[in-house]
Amino acid sequence: MKIAIIKYNAGNTQSVINALTRLGIDPILTDDKQEILSADKVIFPGVGEAATTMNHLNELKLAEFIPSLKQPVLGICLGMQLMCRYSEENNTKCMGIFELDVLKFKPLNSEQVPHMGWNTLKNTSSPLLTGLEDEHVYFVHSYYVPLNDNSIATTDYIHPYCSAINKDNFYAVQFHPEKSSIAGARILDNFIKL
Repeated sequence: MKIAIIKYNAGNTQSVINALTRLGIDPILTDDKQEILSADKVIFPGVGEAATTMNHLNELKLAEFIPSLKQPVLGICLGMQLMCRYSEENNTKCMGIFELDVLKFKPLNSEQVPHMGWNTLKNTSSPLLTGLEDEHVYFVHSYYVPLNDNSIATTDYIHPYCSAINKDNFYAVQFHPEKSSIAGARILDNFIKL
């Protein structure tokens, strides 16, 4: 099983590598398109700011390449947001795999933004999330995807929002499975088995 982690200027790749290594997978970290094309599965992680990251993806010609992939692809956190059409973070045009817009959390009362810490997955409906209803996973984000027809999980912070999406071979999660202990390991294992 060959798993490629897309290398670009987003952090957190080492945590993803470590999480996969614990599952017995030796992933490759690469921005080489042939290496990515030849992988059985692809992970598109992300920690960072939308506009700067999209500029970097455009420079590497990855922004037009990633949507063309045919194998299962998993976006994580900023990776999920960049797979959408648009982000309010610095008015950023994203890749458009999902026809969805990413919005900034607006606190109603005393809620803190970013949403940071453990929260639960609800309404799970995908092989990616088998056995994970009501499980706690780890979040760090100031922007979110509203509820939509591509949703495969929801989470409630300030209001209910979409914490995981799926369309064809593209899956994405707002939380960090690589930092989500046993539940996160199960999600990565489910992805490997898709």
